[in-house]
Parts: sequence; C-alpha cells; structure tokens
Amino acid sequence: MNTADQYLKAIYLIQEMEDGPAATGALAKMLDVSPASANEMIGKLEDRGLAEHEKYKGVRLSDEGIVRARDALQTYCIIERFLTNVLEVEDFRGEARELESVIDDTVAERLDTIIDRSSECPDCFDPETDACRYLEVESENLAD
Repeated sequence: MNTADQYLKAIYLIQEMEDGPAATGALAKMLDVSPASANEMIGKLEDRGLAEHEKYKGVRLSDEGIVRARDALQTYCIIERFLTNVLEVEDFRGEARELESVIDDTVAERLDTIIDRSSECPDCFDPETDACRYLEVESENLAD
C-alpha cells in the first residue's frame, strides 16, 4: 500500500463517518499531515481520476477511488488483526499504520490465510474506534 492508498482509505473513512465529502482539515488531521500536504495529494488523486475535489466543500472518491480505498482498508484490517490476534502486539494501531505502507498484496494475502478474515471485511472496520470489530482485544483498549 502506498501513500496514495493511505489517503484514499482516510477519505473513504471520513466520507463514511460524515456521510458526505471529506474536509481537507479532517483528512490532514486523520493522517497527521499539514493541510497543504493533504491538498497536494488530493490534487494528485484528482489527476488520476480517483477523487473529485470541490473547493470549500471537500473531496469525494470516484467509483475507482472507492474500490482502491476499500482494498487499502481491507489490507489495513488484515495487518491489524494479524498483529493483534496472532502476534498479540499491544500497540497494534501504531504498528499497523507503519506497516501498511510497506506490505504488498502478496504479503497481505498470506497474512490473510492466517487470520481467517470475515467475509464482510472491510465493512467490519469501525472508524469511530479505528479498529476492526473482530479484533481479539479488550474493548477499553479500542477507545484509546
């Protein structure tokens, strides 16, 4: 998963939470980047036909952008569940965020065979808790 995929995933999650376009400020905050960096990547996503940005309203993903975002989210869920359910990593979110940019599709597919992923993935991801609902961790750990 590359940086563009991380942006697509974040835009997708914000769209789902807000039931509308993702504001640039919300995107920058979610990804811990400057608004200028977020704007720059939004422009690149638009150039690739993955997103549409309307000034002062926010950014929406195109159909192709949604497909890529859902694939990126699924990969993130696989990493998160592997770290938690198999390796029992305490800071699974931080580690998953670090790994998602370097895990390729082949590795994600192999990890997927280990975790027994739900068929509803990536719809199992809860943006409010920033975690898959099938993680085997205490619920208070999800509210961090």
